[in-house]
Amino acid sequence: MRRTLILEDHAEARDMLGEVVLQALPDSRVDLAATLQQATQHLQKKCYELAIVDISLPDGNGIDFITDIHQNCPHVYVVMATIHDSSEYVFNALRAGAKGYLLKDQTRQSLIAALKGILSGHPPLSPSIAHIILDYFHLKEEPDKNMLTNREKEVLTLLAKGYNRKSIAQLLGISHYTVAGFIKQIYAKLEVHSSVEASMEAARMGLIHFER
Repeated sequence: MRRTLILEDHAEARDMLGEVVLQALPDSRVDLAATLQQATQHLQKKCYELAIVDISLPDGNGIDFITDIHQNCPHVYVVMATIHDSSEYVFNALRAGAKGYLLKDQTRQSLIAALKGILSGHPPLSPSIAHIILDYFHLKEEPDKNMLTNREKEVLTLLAKGYNRKSIAQLLGISHYTVAGFIKQIYAKLEVHSSVEASMEAARMGLIHFER
């Protein structure tokens, strides 16, 4: 039996997603949560194979919850189900460990089909989300690894893995002011403006790999 957790604050959407899961994966046993607190209470009692998670919640951010659920259930398959379709949300979710990203305004049948695809190894992605990911990798010129020094590559790799400036400084044995300087240089060389964009560039350069 596949244990599934649905974290969604809107009752109508929560019920809809529960029905979609049961139609796509009939052997599922579904638990519902409207808040991060309720979801955490569920995690204290059991582990899950599948989690459908919204992003905007009354007591926090669903992307942050991905880390929490992976600590309790290392093999959980996390799918974001949200109305947010910006690249920043998409890449933040993927970097945190999500393996799917669905928009709730899709038809019920398309959501069912997307979740059924999990069984055959197809990541559940809304078409527009798949285009965001493909466009990012295909429309930009490949970054030149040689444009970065070895130290800048080290900083970029750690930044892409989610380490903050203080942690990077401790790991590399340098000051956080020096780290800030390296990050500024990296952003300028890669022509990016955020850690999310920098992470995607690091992936395209082969410095990190997103989990599949």
